[in-house]
Amino acid sequence: MKAFRALIPGLAIALSATAHADGAQVDGFPPKLQPADLVLLDANIATLDPLKPQAQALAVRDGRIVALGTDAAIRRYVGQQTKTLDLHGAFVTPGFIEDHGHLMDTGESLMQVDVGKPANWDEVVAVVKAAVAKAKPGEWIIGQGWQQAKWNKVPQPNVDGLPLPAALDAASPDNPVLLNHASGHGIIANAQALKLAGIGDKTPDPAGGAIVRDAQGHATGMLRDNAADPVFAAYNDHLKTLPASELEARRERALQLAVQNEIGKGITSFVDQGESFKTTDWLKQQAGKGLPLRLYVYIGELSPADLDKHLAEYRTIGYADNHFTVRGIGEDVADGALGTHSAWFLEGYSDAPALTGLNVNKISDLTRMAKIAAREGFQVAFHAIGDRANRELLDMYEDIFTQYPEARNLRWRIEHAQHLAPADIPRFAQLGVIASMQSIHACSDAPMVVSRLGAKRAEEGAYVWKKLIDSGALVLDGTDTPVEDTDPIANFYCGVTRAHAHGKKTFFPAQAKTRMQELQSYTWNNAYAMHAEHELGSLAPGKLADITVFSGDLLTMPAEDILHTRVLYTLVGGKVVYARPDADKWRKGQLFEAMAEFNHAE
Repeated sequence: MKAFRALIPGLAIALSATAHADGAQVDGFPPKLQPADLVLLDANIATLDPLKPQAQALAVRDGRIVALGTDAAIRRYVGQQTKTLDLHGAFVTPGFIEDHGHLMDTGESLMQVDVGKPANWDEVVAVVKAAVAKAKPGEWIIGQGWQQAKWNKVPQPNVDGLPLPAALDAASPDNPVLLNHASGHGIIANAQALKLAGIGDKTPDPAGGAIVRDAQGHATGMLRDNAADPVFAAYNDHLKTLPASELEARRERALQLAVQNEIGKGITSFVDQGESFKTTDWLKQQAGKGLPLRLYVYIGELSPADLDKHLAEYRTIGYADNHFTVRGIGEDVADGALGTHSAWFLEGYSDAPALTGLNVNKISDLTRMAKIAAREGFQVAFHAIGDRANRELLDMYEDIFTQYPEARNLRWRIEHAQHLAPADIPRFAQLGVIASMQSIHACSDAPMVVSRLGAKRAEEGAYVWKKLIDSGALVLDGTDTPVEDTDPIANFYCGVTRAHAHGKKTFFPAQAKTRMQELQSYTWNNAYAMHAEHELGSLAPGKLADITVFSGDLLTMPAEDILHTRVLYTLVGGKVVYARPDADKWRKGQLFEAMAEFNHAE
């Protein structure tokens, strides 16, 4: 450097005269930059970009990141029209992606009776009774979220820990009641709902479903998987009697509630698992009108014949300014859920040895669907929870990859992959199959896993994120909303601690992820699974400015403080689509500007 300066006399003097340490421009140096639309300052940014893993500030223009660096460097992008947000040290990450959810179901659940909060069956019945008191005669009472494993006492009397119908029938003798299990793989229906559905004591179990009966053979109202279909059909018949305007208003309200729920919890992209062609068409229309949430929609719940005829015409990538994409099929299910004894296992349940679960959709039908997807260049994202269901899908994928080698590059997935036989764990990496898992399920299910499977099976193959990651598999994260609250903070906490029972117990903690593995699962990994890693998943110049701002550093704070962290801001395409009303209380400084200006400015 000394020799170079000798060749250009006075260079050092010129540099010192034209540039200040704070990056301010003097005498035209450094050169003036085109102003940004938005600048974030004084932030703790985890970029997930290996070339620049950390930064203090960033600038956004036209919905994309233009630069990251120090406050001094990024202030050079501030112009007269630039919005500047001083974060006072808040933690900034790439926008969190909900990798497995059900968008419209989430919105609808927010309009239904919440039966997830009651501590036991008696309280559930009380909630239903209160809803009946406000309902019109004959109006359906729809509830969501009960999970018997979380109740503080077992109903008496019961069958398999599930209540008998007397109390619910007495609480709602004339209004049909449909209460969805938290897993989505079973319901409790009262006598009036069973009557409308044509289900009685002599109704046989359907393929892929089971009617729970008492010792005398009477139907109790608990219906597992496909056995619930007639009740849903009866409810849909009721909906058809409502005015079209009312139905449309309900649908729009459900979407609005779902989107607000997601962006309010830091979610910038939502992977919607399994929508019909009709709903997909409607969601595309809504995206065209403008949504503050990016949607990645999988086609699902259709017959192989329908897929064969129409799937190709639904391929959509980056519609509505990268707010709507369709390039996969899912979540058609191979089995049920652990909580309803319907997850499909190689061996019987420890607490019910005669049961091995249910094959809900025939493997032959799933195979036909997967082959159609391979032919059309679509992803496949099929549901499997039990070890038998996961093995069946891995075997099927492997066979199809032999017939359609190009399908290996389509990033096929297994949704949940919760319980695996040890021999199948390395097959995910070997086949290039993505494990789409939900951390929060492990902590929610922890109280019942050992009783369902026994300690050995639970330790060897239950929610084995670490084993999968160590084997080279890609592991995703999400919440399966509305099965679980879409809150990424509780999910993050479970992923890195596997703690439950209010932190007093841990579920096989050796399988916990590191903080960075969990953050990658929620951002870059999820973006990769969407074929969107070049646009999302990390913060780098040229990428979409989807950003989540947290009150605390999820990578370094004590584990016990994670649950006290809050989402302060959600940005999609460089626009603040959510700002926590009391964000100033969670930051080191005061809110620099009224967020109404950000939300309404344009």
